[in-house]
Amino acid sequence: MQTAQDILNQIRWDKRLAAGAFVIGYYDRIEHQIIKVAFTEIRFPEDHHFQFEIIDEEGELRSIPYHRVREIYQDGRLLWRRD
Repeated sequence: MQTAQDILNQIRWDKRLAAGAFVIGYYDRIEHQIIKVAFTEIRFPEDHHFQFEIIDEEGELRSIPYHRVREIYQDGRLLWRRD
């Protein structure tokens, strides 16, 4: 089974996937629920290879480790899930 990091890297670098609308669902430890964010809102810092970054609703930069990714959707369909 592919890891979340493998799939996110594939989405990032495979130009054939560029037309798809991807949504990432990650587990938020504070809210105790899965938060969904558009792939276009994710940033990949060059110096951190085990996480990505988002700006949350309050405008705060948040680092999300790949192991907290639980779901990946493509065009509204579930593409990948991990418990």
